[in-house]
Amino acid sequence: MKISIQREPFFKAFQVAAAVAPARSPKTILQNVKVDAVDGRCVLTATDMEVGIRVLVGDVSIETAGSAVIPVTRLSMILRESRDETLTIEATPDKTLIKGKGSKFELQAQNPDEFPDVAEFNAKDFYEVTSGTLKELTKRTLFATDAESSRYALGGVKLEFEEKTLTAIGTDGRRLAKMEGPVETVGTPSDSGNSTIVPSRSMQLIDRILPDESEKIQIAAQANELLVRGPSGVFYTRLVEGRFPKWRDVIPTRDDSNQIEMTVGPMYQALRQAAIVASDESRGIDFTFKDGSLILSNTTADVGESRIEMPVSYDGDDLTITLDHRYVADYLKVLSPEKSFTFDIKDHEQAVYCYTDDNYGYVIMPLSKNQR
Repeated sequence: MKISIQREPFFKAFQVAAAVAPARSPKTILQNVKVDAVDGRCVLTATDMEVGIRVLVGDVSIETAGSAVIPVTRLSMILRESRDETLTIEATPDKTLIKGKGSKFELQAQNPDEFPDVAEFNAKDFYEVTSGTLKELTKRTLFATDAESSRYALGGVKLEFEEKTLTAIGTDGRRLAKMEGPVETVGTPSDSGNSTIVPSRSMQLIDRILPDESEKIQIAAQANELLVRGPSGVFYTRLVEGRFPKWRDVIPTRDDSNQIEMTVGPMYQALRQAAIVASDESRGIDFTFKDGSLILSNTTADVGESRIEMPVSYDGDDLTITLDHRYVADYLKVLSPEKSFTFDIKDHEQAVYCYTDDNYGYVIMPLSKNQR
């Protein structure tokens, strides 16, 4: 193989692939990126056997078709430190040469045939969503997952596909985030039912490789794997096995609760102030609604007290609930400061439900006195 590359665009594509390659592995070949220059195109492949990616690289001139396996760390350093606009990569069975105008690097070669295959996107039936929608669904649900749980499949984001709606759900058992977005159906995709639970790390990687604009993204879900195709490549991941909670049972549907309209920015500012005296042992903040005000208060034995008051549109009976300030902050951080949301609260024992007008809902379980 012998190719000529434009360093900057190649480096950007390489960084995407390198994010998948493991830093350590019993299979040392996985600590490499495979470069395939075949049929007039150049593809970078990386995998850790659970997740895989194929990235299409532009601005590559192929002199001799072939393949090479190149160490992630070394190639990354070469691409980062080089000041040449153009580099040549030439691979033989014994070595890989990377040359610029005044530089030459010779790396040990490994057999490309030993590099594991990564699935290509060959599905004829799939769902299609814009990259912006998928990134927003990820942003608003991923933080609520629990990678350490073993009882339920909480270490991932559940994706539910309907004909025109894609719903993402993340939960750790103490809070739950769900977001809906528009989706199109191409052909007749198989119903993956309760099995489409994408590992949290995979969702992070998908979010990282997706373009920010409204590019069309194809998604094919099968029994134990998910394939995502974008403009620059294909991402593969195995799915989380296990039971996902019946999340719809958690979403409050009540007519006798207090629904208080708030704005994200002022609420987040007040919460940050109230949390100044919080600690790992005292994470609970009292939310007290009374006389058109919300009072956020916290007391920590070895630190002190805080009391922050802000106006809200509430004229009911005095009502106090204790919430983990981190869970409230997580919700507010993924929304723009000027965004309005509804704080739905019934009493001090039942879950709070926060929701927006763009199909984003968030459930927070209250803390009991002994949890404060």
